[in-house]
Amino acid sequence: MMGRYVEAIEDVPSGNICGLVGVDQFLVKTGTITTFKDAHNLKVMKFSVSPVVRVAVEPKNPADLPKLVEGLKRLAKSDPMVQCIIEESGEHIIAGAGELHLEICLKDLEEDHACIPIKKSDPVVSYRETVSDESNQMCLSKSPNKHNRLFMKAQPMPDGLAEDIDDGNVNPRDDFKSRARYLSEKYNYDVTEARKIWCFGPDGTGPNILVDCTKGVQYLNEIKDSVVAGFQWATKEGVLSEENLRGVRFNIYDVTLHADAIHRGGGQIIPTTRRCLYACLLTASPRLMEPVYQCEIQNINLGKDYCPEVAVGGIYGVLNRRRGHVFEEMQIAGTPMFVVKAYLPVNESFGFTADLRSNTGGQAFPQCVFDHWQVLPGDPLDVNTKPYGIVQETRKRKGLKEGLPDLTQYLDKLCVECKILPHLINDGLNTSTGTFAFEDNA
Repeated sequence: MMGRYVEAIEDVPSGNICGLVGVDQFLVKTGTITTFKDAHNLKVMKFSVSPVVRVAVEPKNPADLPKLVEGLKRLAKSDPMVQCIIEESGEHIIAGAGELHLEICLKDLEEDHACIPIKKSDPVVSYRETVSDESNQMCLSKSPNKHNRLFMKAQPMPDGLAEDIDDGNVNPRDDFKSRARYLSEKYNYDVTEARKIWCFGPDGTGPNILVDCTKGVQYLNEIKDSVVAGFQWATKEGVLSEENLRGVRFNIYDVTLHADAIHRGGGQIIPTTRRCLYACLLTASPRLMEPVYQCEIQNINLGKDYCPEVAVGGIYGVLNRRRGHVFEEMQIAGTPMFVVKAYLPVNESFGFTADLRSNTGGQAFPQCVFDHWQVLPGDPLDVNTKPYGIVQETRKRKGLKEGLPDLTQYLDKLCVECKILPHLINDGLNTSTGTFAFEDNA
């Protein structure tokens, strides 16, 4: 509250703005306060951008840490979109919509909210993890007590479904029959499977789904909550670098459970589900997704020597160097002004404005808005690719073990005591639940 003085009042006639003290213990960003018991929440503002650029902040003097924490709380209240997160490694992260937004947030934090000198890291872009193929084998995980087994596979969602979930067209709160009909008509999903979507994740609303494809399995509903909890955990922290998952569908094909309920509690099922989901991801050609800005660049005529073609050439040059690509270019009728629309990866946008101005003689003005996620070309499991480097950087920053996650730590081999003729084994036995690995010609 920036008023000259604060005065306590009994009531406020409608049409005035007042400040409420103490509410910030319960509401940080937005909310609805009412005394009318049948009232409905006011709609929360939905932003067309999403906080994808992050910096880590710390006080220059370690003794000022409490002031920084208090300042971050105030910053989170003052800006409806900025996110202030504490990572498990203890880092304080501020996430904003772009370089400029973060710059303003950090200036406010330093001068108004925390009032202490601050050290900040280089801006970092948050990525998403996804898959590009169906799992190449049935993934089996056994619970720690060896009495329960889960069989699952992962596959990518059809194009557009993740965006539909983000926009609320496909919703966890929808009627399951109408949702299944929509998925079947638009994305050719099997109706019976689409009716058995157990949950969305992460946070119960994200763009990943868990589908029950089993047929007549005993005790399945009793472990549903535990499997859902493991699914939420795995989608929040993916297998490659603990980033959120996006656009992945997990199918449960079979479960073998102990008859005694005490042997299939949450402590047994939740970690097993997570391991099984991680194995599914690693066997389904995992990929990284990066955020992409839609960038609108205007060329302004700055004098009689102006030549729009030269400026447009400069724009193309800068975008090509930064992996951007132009998808629309038009001249505004009756003026020498050009508007160029392009997609630019957020990772390449740092210093873009200055670079663009220096290459076009100050005649081009960009405006960037977060638009979509796109798959980063290259296999993150291959040492010679760019995604591999990004995964290693992220793992190092988060304090994880370096190197690639090992499939064998998540996947259990199924040993079968087999009394079939050896030639059947040699031909490769393919049962209804997938190809099993036979060890020592058992």
